[in-house]
Amino acid sequence: MKGTLAQVRTYERSVQLLMVNQFTINLGFYMLMPYLAAHLSGTLGLAGWVVGLVLGVRNFSQQGMFLVGGTLADRLGYKPMIVAGCVLRTVGFAMLGLVDSLTALIVASAATGLAGALFNPAVRAYLAADAGERRVEAFALFNVFYQAGILLGPLAGMVLTGVDFRVTCLVAAGIFALLSVVQLRALPARRAEDTTGRQGGSGDGVLTQWRGILANRPFLLFSVAMIGSYVLSFQVYLALPLEVRRLGGEGEFGTAAVALLFAASGLGTILGQTRVTAWCKTRYEPGQALTRGLAVMGVAFVPLLAATAVPVPASGIGLWLLAALPPTLTALLLAAGTMIAYPFEMDTIVRLSGDRLVATHYGLYNTICGIGITLGNLLTGAALDAAREAGMPALPWLSLTALGLACAAALYGLHRTGRLAAPAPRLRPAVA
Repeated sequence: MKGTLAQVRTYERSVQLLMVNQFTINLGFYMLMPYLAAHLSGTLGLAGWVVGLVLGVRNFSQQGMFLVGGTLADRLGYKPMIVAGCVLRTVGFAMLGLVDSLTALIVASAATGLAGALFNPAVRAYLAADAGERRVEAFALFNVFYQAGILLGPLAGMVLTGVDFRVTCLVAAGIFALLSVVQLRALPARRAEDTTGRQGGSGDGVLTQWRGILANRPFLLFSVAMIGSYVLSFQVYLALPLEVRRLGGEGEFGTAAVALLFAASGLGTILGQTRVTAWCKTRYEPGQALTRGLAVMGVAFVPLLAATAVPVPASGIGLWLLAALPPTLTALLLAAGTMIAYPFEMDTIVRLSGDRLVATHYGLYNTICGIGITLGNLLTGAALDAAREAGMPALPWLSLTALGLACAAALYGLHRTGRLAAPAPRLRPAVA
């Protein structure tokens, strides 16, 4: 960890601040969101469909507005969108703890989602710009801070929610309020600089810019091919916990085994990301690293597939091992595949954009992958239900393995045909 921090100090102050900000953003978000559904259904006594509506509004307002958030970042500057997103999430999180009417809850949920749509593309475009030629390594470090926030957030939230969920909301809101002030005062202003004139530049209208991006066939093909990586990595939150609880039950063991999944995934990334990136960069081209990362994510489900051939013990240590070890190994392999692919994925988006309208490209990319996650989770849930009804426990793991390998093959094809190559030199951003 000391080596990671030493590496962070070699970057500009703005890059260091963005990494710390992302850790704090995830800390505040994940200390609250895992416990929101229980608060809505338990403390407030809302019906299941209402809970689903409130949570769905948050997801829709974020995924549906990523493109708008990225476009605003390219036009108005990265810093204003980052600060605006933090302010909006401050308001949204405070409201979630203080209101109980359905209308107010929906407004608060929409605000928290829109906040993510504003600052996520801006943060990544800002990081890519200020990291310069070292952006692959910068995104590797960024992922370390990102995962650290995900790992520590639920632990802090568990302690605070044990006191009162409203305390959790207000603490999370306070974190984002502090972030807003720090970034307003300390984060240098940046905006995209386009020296290519009106051809897709800032002088064009928004619709013209969007049409230009939609005409970028290599970028769209890459975005679609990468959907599988997000569907597969999300199974740490969906299919793997369900499998643990199917075998281990809903008691203390099941809870501990699910916690082990998250710990294995987060700690694996924190401890290994920078080493994996350095190793891959010296051996592979970006397209090769992406292909291998997706392939590893595909074969990550082989331990679960193999476990379906083992008779399920009635009880005892054999049942515990079967419930905990294969899902944990899958979580570790998913983390390894993500570590291989993620820094090169973020770098490839910048290269395919030609260093123009980078935040807008990130916004559209997030929207495409977000839609893919929603559809992928629906299909995964259907496969899990079908597997139970038909007595075919291997079905979902076969499907997920096939998805990972198919996406790896698609990326291999894009790499071999040169569609992942940089179309233009990178341009430095101007200081606003």
